[in-house]
This record gives sequence, C-alpha cells and structure tokens, in this order.
Amino acid sequence: MKNSALLLGQTLRFTADPFHQPITQAAKHTRNGAVLVENAVIKDIGAADDLRRRHPQAAVTDYGDALITAGFIDAHVHYPQTAIIASWGMRLVDWLNTYTFPEEIRFCDPEYAAKIANRYLDLTAANGTTTFASFCTIHPTSVDALFSAAAKRNQRIVAGKTCMDRNAPEALRDTVQSAYDDSADLLGKWHKNGRAVYAITPRFAPTSSPEQLQALGDLWQKHPDCLMQTHLSEQIEEIKWVNDLFPDARDYLDVYEKFGLLGQRGVYGHAIHLNAREQDRLRETGAALIHCPTSNSFIGSGLFQMGPLMAARHRIGLATDTGGGSSFSMLKTMAAAYEIGQLSGTALHPAQLYWLATAGSARALHLDDKIGNLTVGQEADLVVLDLASTPAISQRHAQAEDFWQALFPTIMMGDDRAIRATWIDGKRVNQHSLT
Repeated sequence: MKNSALLLGQTLRFTADPFHQPITQAAKHTRNGAVLVENAVIKDIGAADDLRRRHPQAAVTDYGDALITAGFIDAHVHYPQTAIIASWGMRLVDWLNTYTFPEEIRFCDPEYAAKIANRYLDLTAANGTTTFASFCTIHPTSVDALFSAAAKRNQRIVAGKTCMDRNAPEALRDTVQSAYDDSADLLGKWHKNGRAVYAITPRFAPTSSPEQLQALGDLWQKHPDCLMQTHLSEQIEEIKWVNDLFPDARDYLDVYEKFGLLGQRGVYGHAIHLNAREQDRLRETGAALIHCPTSNSFIGSGLFQMGPLMAARHRIGLATDTGGGSSFSMLKTMAAAYEIGQLSGTALHPAQLYWLATAGSARALHLDDKIGNLTVGQEADLVVLDLASTPAISQRHAQAEDFWQALFPTIMMGDDRAIRATWIDGKRVNQHSLT
C-alpha cells in the first residue's frame, strides 16, 4: 500500500557541484515547489501545482515559505563526547586527556551508552541532521548502543569502534587482537544491516601501535566496501608527535599508507596541515577530507585550505566534530566554514556551503547515490528551514534581493529555531511551529 506525502514549500536541489560549475547551473531553486515522498523514497519533485495535479491522493503538508532540502549530513563526529561539548578549551592532546578520555571510559556501561546515543540522535534531529559518521569508543557496547538507537528510527548512519592500544588511559586501550576481532564482529553485525554503514576506526596514528594499524589495514582489505575513518594533520604538535613515533614514515599520511589505511573509501578528519605530497596522494586515491571548522577554531588547530583543495578537485565533506566542535548545528558549521574561508582567502558562496553540508558530505561518505539531494529515487531524509526564524534573521531576510541573499542570513545566524521540520526515512521526526 502506498504511503504518499506531498510537501509544499520552496525547494533547493543540486544538479552539479557548485565548486566546479556555475551556481546558476549547479543549483535549482523553486519558489513554489513540492516534494512527493512515498514509502520513504523521493518519488517526484517539481512545481507545487504540477505535483498536486499528478498526485491528487497524496496527503499534503504545506510549509508555506519554508525551504525544503535534503537533510544535513555531518561527516565526522564523536557521539560519546556529547556530554562534554563546549568544555573549556585547551590544545588537542590536553583536551583529550582532560575531558574526552575520562568521558569515554563511561561507555563500558551499556545503559550510559544508550542514554547518550539517544540524546545525541535527539539533538542532531532537532538541528536538521539526518545522517552522520561517528567515532564510538573502544567498547563494543558503545557501537551497539548507537547503531541500535539509529535502527529504531530507521536512520542512516556511519559508525565504528574506535581502536587505541597506546598513548591512552589503560581503561581505554584495547589490543591488536581485540581491535581486529571486535571490529570484525561489529562489522559483521551492523554493516549494511538496514541503513547502517560500518567504518573501521583507528582514532589516529599516535594512539595505535604499528601492529594495530596493520591489523586494521588488513581488516579493511578484507572488507573494502566499508569505510575507514580517522584523523589526519589536525595540529602542528600532533604532526611532530607522529613524526617522532614513526620516524621511518615520510609524513603523517605515509603512516596510514604503509599500513593499508589509505584508500578511496578513507575518510580523514581535519587535514589542515597537509604537505604537497600528502595532497597529491589523497587526490590520487580519491580519499575524502572532512572540514571541521568549529572544532578547528575552538581548539586552535588552524585554517583548512578549502580553495586550493577544491581547485585540485579533492573530495571534501563538512562536519561539526562534536564535541571538539562547539555546536550540533550544521548551520553554525556552515557559518564557521564561511568565516574560515574568508580568513584563508576563499569567499564561499551560500550554494557551496549548503552543498558541502548535504550533497558534498554524502559524496565524501560514498552515500551520494542514496542521500544528500532532492533527487527522485533517493531516500527521503529531509530538513525544512524557516528562513525568518528570529527577528534578526527576519529583518535581513526581508531585504533580500534574490534567493541566495534570503538563505545566507539563516546560514550565518540560524540555529535549531530555524529547523521547521526534520524527516528521516520518510517520516517527520521533529517539527517546530512557525507561530
């Protein structure tokens, strides 16, 4: 039996990458648009009057002037850090030792892990995020908790057990064998189970021995359809630490490459301080770089080079990096990306920012055939934005001369109040009133 919902409002979809095609060709805005959702899939999109005629039996939800788009995709997060977000900042290693590691130790408790997993899903849905890629902790319970919570909501997520066998508290260290065995078991249990995607997850080079990195590289070779997520070149001190720990490696990326952890389905968080060789190898392999602007400014890591990397046609996604990042909101993350772009000499257009938070991040996670755009056949994960959600935004919106001027104030000043509704798997899971 068909279950059809016709959503009316403004619509925004992408027909090309706005970094490499003119905005007028890459983005399609429809002022009086509509999206037909049927059995959790986008079945039709176009002008509202046309879809009303074609689908007279569909249940109509009229969002008025609100904007309907693909849901936000957060390509690099740490759900176990939910409770410590916005802790007073330090440099990366101090921040890990002071806040992150003590909190992650708690995830050996299945009840605590489940509580935080559900809290994280609630917070992200309230901010319009429909898919994310998360590091868990070393505990299989933390992985099961997140995938189980997402499965109950039919939510598409990417996640994996974080692996660390050195340079971490004893309670957060696994072993070479347990990292391999636990990851293999969890992969077998969750990968492609419903909407779940597994990511093999060494935290970063300093917290894994060469033997553990090799074991995880071997596991990835056996399961090449999985993703592999880790961190790369976040801070200068971190890079020096990696050089000291792996003196035979040419650079940070070479550590991963030596152990089979560089590939097309690799997802590398931060990637701020890359040398020319690293950039070339990442581009050659088609690996994804994930820009985490609020985290990079909060922890003082540096400025991601969006302009040159995009010009070289790297695969790039956008992420909050909660809890190192200081917000669960992809709107605030887009705003931070704009500001970092300005500081590094690249003025990002609103279309480019929005593409990064949707289609771009889907592409980085190799999910762009399923999510990230208003395209017939894609899964119906949607966000509906009120473009005049606060007095400050509303007064600027009223002066807009075109659609992009109308959207940009929400990108720069919006928060969860701008999220009129979030739809996951064809069902509305969060709705705010405009009145």
